[in-house]
Amino acid sequence: MLRDRYGRSIEYLRLSVTDRCDLRCSYCIPKGFKGFEEPQHWLSFDEIERLVAAFGRLGTRRLRLTGGEPLLRRNLSELAGRLSSLPGIDDLSLSTNATRLAHHAADLRAAGVSRINVSLDSLDRACMQQITGRDSLGMILDGIMAGKAAGFDPIKINMVALRGVNEHQIDAMVAFCIEHQFVLRLIEAMPMGATGRDATWLDLGPVERHLRRHFGLIHQPATLGGGPARYLATPDGRTSVGFITPMSQHFCADCNRVRLAVDGTLYLCLGQEDKVELRPLLRGGASDAELEQAIRAAIELKPEKHEFREQPGKIIRFMSQTGG
Repeated sequence: MLRDRYGRSIEYLRLSVTDRCDLRCSYCIPKGFKGFEEPQHWLSFDEIERLVAAFGRLGTRRLRLTGGEPLLRRNLSELAGRLSSLPGIDDLSLSTNATRLAHHAADLRAAGVSRINVSLDSLDRACMQQITGRDSLGMILDGIMAGKAAGFDPIKINMVALRGVNEHQIDAMVAFCIEHQFVLRLIEAMPMGATGRDATWLDLGPVERHLRRHFGLIHQPATLGGGPARYLATPDGRTSVGFITPMSQHFCADCNRVRLAVDGTLYLCLGQEDKVELRPLLRGGASDAELEQAIRAAIELKPEKHEFREQPGKIIRFMSQTGG
């Protein structure tokens, strides 16, 4: 098992297959941005498979495909099938905005993707257009329902809570997720790049207390997946609401993940600049043993915590450049 210098087990790799997206969410990629990574710098499927296999041999068992929007990468189901069959990888999931999921859900499920997280910040069409930059709600809902029909379980809905933008729609989202037995995760916006710093993040502490009272939610001690959310459950236990609070109550002491960007850069923390370039090793003839040693050395560089509150202007890269 990979362990960092603070004793944390690193068992979770978030793998970005593209930094591009078909939406322009107000807290993520700015409108008009064109500084995406050149395709010749993207890791090939063979390079991705080789790196993930090395992580698997080192004890990584959770793998999530991310972006940007991962469904913009051609033949993603083929890649998913190759990765799901690797020794050591026993949990393959996908984060998506679901605009294209209706066309790919069945193939992804057949390829070994078991769980999906879908970004959905509102059930109001105009609000979603304001946040995402296009009329996206219908496509996203179609994608979610296609995912449900394909058998993904659980389906988690990620809602970034923005003060003055969608906070008044949280109750409706909770009711929607209870109706369809989706897991809702409310997320505080992080100051990633200029767009993230401009987002008016909402403290989820008062929201949690309100939802306890309004929906009768109760503490849920069990975790769902490998992430940092704290969960409440409905009284019948059929669905849950999670709270991801990097701003008001960080969870760095339990961090179990690293992120691999589409160009092979291994980011060790969302809120720090610590990183290791793995693409030169892959394209320079490194052996499997050398790759594994580079990964071990990189994990030693993982910082103790982010500094989003202390230094909100520190990270200039956007979330899509890091890998969601």
